[in-house]
Amino acid sequence: QVQVVESGGGLVQAGGSLRLSCAASGRTFSSYAMGWFRQAPGKEREFVAAITWSRGTTRYVESVKGRFTISGDSAENMVYLQMNSLKPEDTAVYYCVAANVYTSLSSGYWGQGTQVTVSS
Repeated sequence: QVQVVESGGGLVQAGGSLRLSCAASGRTFSSYAMGWFRQAPGKEREFVAAITWSRGTTRYVESVKGRFTISGDSAENMVYLQMNSLKPEDTAVYYCVAANVYTSLSSGYWGQGTQVTVSS
């Protein structure tokens, strides 16, 4: 069984920063990619950022490019999301996802989510 646990959410003023952390653990689990999704009140869940370890590549939704940075440690199955210049529209529950080589990211293992609230 694989567990995914996020931390680092909270309340911040617009223009501020937060760093989310995520750890995936399981006796035989080795992540191929990890990433973040978010869901704002009344909206559908959306992709935010992802990192693929083998290629060392990252990708972002357009709305966070230049403000958010994803990084991590593949050996530890850890991923981070540094969020700068936060806006009220970034308010959402942020979910971490970890996928092995056999599944797409959205079909991977999900955490319970951490709330990020940006006040104006």
